[in-house]
Amino acid sequence: MPENGAVDSSVRAFVRQSVRPGALAAVQGLAVALLSLTTNAALFVLSVVSLALIPVLGIGFALFPVVTVLVRWSTGLQRRMAGWHGMPIASPYPPAPEGARLGTWRRFRWVVGDPATWRDFAWLMPGMVTGGACLLAFVLPVYGLEGVLLLPVVLFLTVDWYGYGVFWPMDNLVQAVLSVPQGWLFLFAGLAVAQWLVWLHFRFAGFFLAPTRAQELALRVRQLSATRADTVDTQAAELRRIERDLHDGAQARLVALRMSIGLAEKLMADDPAAAQRLLTEAQETSGRALVELRDLVRGIYPPVLAERGLDGAVRALALAVPLSVELDVALPGSPPAAVESAAYFAVAEALANVTKHSGAARAWIRLAYRDGRLTMVVGDDGRGGATPDSGTGLSGVQRRLAAFDGTMTVTSPPGGPTVVTMELPCELSSRRISPSSGTG
Repeated sequence: MPENGAVDSSVRAFVRQSVRPGALAAVQGLAVALLSLTTNAALFVLSVVSLALIPVLGIGFALFPVVTVLVRWSTGLQRRMAGWHGMPIASPYPPAPEGARLGTWRRFRWVVGDPATWRDFAWLMPGMVTGGACLLAFVLPVYGLEGVLLLPVVLFLTVDWYGYGVFWPMDNLVQAVLSVPQGWLFLFAGLAVAQWLVWLHFRFAGFFLAPTRAQELALRVRQLSATRADTVDTQAAELRRIERDLHDGAQARLVALRMSIGLAEKLMADDPAAAQRLLTEAQETSGRALVELRDLVRGIYPPVLAERGLDGAVRALALAVPLSVELDVALPGSPPAAVESAAYFAVAEALANVTKHSGAARAWIRLAYRDGRLTMVVGDDGRGGATPDSGTGLSGVQRRLAAFDGTMTVTSPPGGPTVVTMELPCELSSRRISPSSGTG
């Protein structure tokens, strides 16, 4: 039995590590090929025609920006597909300046003056070639399945002429049966080639569709400006929340406590029993006030972080969710308290999304530190389709991380898996030692 269990585990590991990624790459290759072959050539022709029509009654002035919108839609799909493959490509487009959305001439100048417009245009034909080659990522595994499922044998017995693999045509039944081992060879070779072809396509796409250094700098400046404003608003809202909770909760109970003690003091000589009841109520009120203050403090900085550090706090989170969670934590030290708190709440929110929205049976959490960056990965085997704009709380995580110059990348193709990768730049100090840090 143990040997059979080991074999089953090896088979499952092989399927998870080799077959499933290859099959996913084959489907992605088909999607990339269909998009590239159907849109790139048409958009290239439209772009050339719209540019040629500029001298003709100014038609091109209105047409070229419209074609550019279609090109950006197509390249935007390519960037999102690259993210599904684990190779995200950032959008290089700056926001439209004031007036560019209204006037035809201003809009044309803005589109023509954007270097990303011409990089997209230069990508169309090369992208059609590499995207078309991705069709092999789908065709080879399907051709292998044809042999594995004995379809060549059936066709050999039912049609006059048919061939498969090295036998064209097949002259006898032995050659038809030999399509099975050939099918397995084509299948596994196709699954391996599929990943390589799709990787090569998106790697090539990054040279054209990713932002240049100047664009990255401009986008970075805009991001920092937006992050600063968002951080100020978030902190102001948090301070208002704390003030409201203190005023309506603990402060009100402390006022009632003071009044009860004052009344008890006046009644102590004349009515000791009533004074005793007031003191009992005051004791209960002080207990409730203490609980509210503890809850308030826990929302600001969870005590588990102070007691066990990020490692132990994340382990506690994993134990609290109703599904299997695989943990891989490798932190040589502790980040600063503010970064540690942001990392904890980011992982907590991502894990909450897994529980609420993914329909997953299994999740995994990876924490690592390398080259001055704390990396947190939360993944699941659920239905996929998660985006920061889908109302699942990921946008809040993104804002929380951005306050510390952090980033978040979501890879979630339909059907899964979903992988949320979060990074925070920081320096680690020596690991804290506490009474609970050694507990398993």
